[in-house]
Amino acid sequence: MEQEKLNEHIDELYEIILKLKTKQECKAFFDDLCTYKEVEQMAMRAYAAKLFMGGKTYLEIIDETELSSATISRVSRAVTHGSGGYKTLIGKEDERQ
Repeated sequence: MEQEKLNEHIDELYEIILKLKTKQECKAFFDDLCTYKEVEQMAMRAYAAKLFMGGKTYLEIIDETELSSATISRVSRAVTHGSGGYKTLIGKEDERQ
């Protein structure tokens, strides 16, 4: 598939996700879209980002999440130099608590 068309489909996916209103809708959508393992991995990456933002070290995060050092490194780069998605959403989560 050409990149332009693929980008259109990615944008469509983002639009679909933006329509989700409840935790139940979100769960049902991701249950259909992803394998359990894929959802689990996304959840653990988000949790690792939260731990980084809370001041935990690589080793503490590896011990707690059992993610690979390569995945932890990628999450760390995203938190530090990424688009701001983790900081924006994890910050909103902390405000709700």
